[in-house]
Amino acid sequence: MVLFIPNETIFSAALEQDPQLIELGVLNKVILATPTTLIALLKAIAYGWQQEAIAREAKEIAALGKELYDRIGVVAGHFAKVGKSLGQSVEYYNKAVSSVETRLLSTAKKFQALDSAAAAELPEVNLIEKIPTPPKMEE
Repeated sequence: MVLFIPNETIFSAALEQDPQLIELGVLNKVILATPTTLIALLKAIAYGWQQEAIAREAKEIAALGKELYDRIGVVAGHFAKVGKSLGQSVEYYNKAVSSVETRLLSTAKKFQALDSAAAAELPEVNLIEKIPTPPKMEE
């Protein structure tokens, strides 16, 4: 609670009669304020409210940062799994291509030497050399 005293002279006279007036007021949760001190008090209160708002926003930013970090981790984990699956798919594809070349095409090419072969050439099947690079997670 703030007790406003509209005149500095009145406050000075009251302090002359009872020098412990300020301490007594503080003990009773009453702040004595003159026009000069009231302005300073109001500015201090406004500053305190500003700092409280800044602290509240900082907590919200910290919470959002943690949430964003967690979400990035989930997405990076998905990319790692997709990359691993793509790598396995490339590996199995290349094994299938090798099998086609060694088992099927070698026999099919023998047909080309015969007159009964089709006029169209067999398409070339190539290996895939690129393997996906997994995302790097810095620690």
